Amino acid sequence: MRILVLGAGATGGYFGGRLAQSGADVTFLVRPARAEALARTGLVIRSPDGVDKVMVRTVTAETLDGPYDVVVLSCKAYGLDEAIAAITPAVGSDSVVVPLLNGLGHYQALDAAFGPERVLGGLCHIVASVGPEGEIIRATPMQRLTFGERAGGMSRRVEALAEVCAKAAFETVASPEVIQAAWEKFSFLAALAAGTCLMRASIGVIMAAGGEAFMRGLYDECAAVAASAGHAPSDKARGEALALLVEDKSAATASMLRDLEAGRPTEGDHILGDMVRRGAAAGVATPLLGTALTHVKAYEIRRRSA
Repeated sequence: MRILVLGAGATGGYFGGRLAQSGADVTFLVRPARAEALARTGLVIRSPDGVDKVMVRTVTAETLDGPYDVVVLSCKAYGLDEAIAAITPAVGSDSVVVPLLNGLGHYQALDAAFGPERVLGGLCHIVASVGPEGEIIRATPMQRLTFGERAGGMSRRVEALAEVCAKAAFETVASPEVIQAAWEKFSFLAALAAGTCLMRASIGVIMAAGGEAFMRGLYDECAAVAASAGHAPSDKARGEALALLVEDKSAATASMLRDLEAGRPTEGDHILGDMVRRGAAAGVATPLLGTALTHVKAYEIRRRSA
């Protein structure tokens, strides 16, 4: 199974690197400068388990040798159009695309580009970043990759990919209900992003400021939107999400806040905007989410005009 990973950033670099470390046939599609750096230093992964260096195969847009069996797409939502253009030569009639973007808004564009039959559902749970030397840093024990057929059930291609991933040093979930899992993550992530961005603070600081009802209210709005789409979070998912969203002394923040504080573009419209729009279409009120969305949109306007 030939696997192409777009980019070697925090998400793609981590899961792709672990797959390569396990012996899988993995190639990274990167820019020339990143290809040169990886050839010189290897892909360095730092985690609570230690430090690993993996020598990896790379291609650039000029040397892409597609098609591949599996194309793993990990990028920010605002880079989706560029990412689609980059991987198009690698997607053949029998290829499958596994997107690891946050939210759900990217599927429409991917279906239009490649056909829904070539796009699996995918998501991941990991807290990772790229260090100053290009190394991948995993900050917590969590490292889960989930994928499956969006129509539900299992298929031979999902089982085959799961067999390859099972050899890698991360948790693999081949889900017969991947869209349910995606909605559960979307609901949690939107609440986390809305709360930490609007308050410009970690969960622990928000709790210390008396914000438990606020965070619960955000999650309730997200869960109501999910329910209107037929994907209400399970009791287990709700309990896990709320435990994280109201945890005393938690240093957790959303990557959206980290992007905002660094003056970078955010996925505000893709995450918060999409949730608010879906709620409006279903007649679900989302006043707290709407306020957070306005806050992030105001930041984007100021950033672009600076």
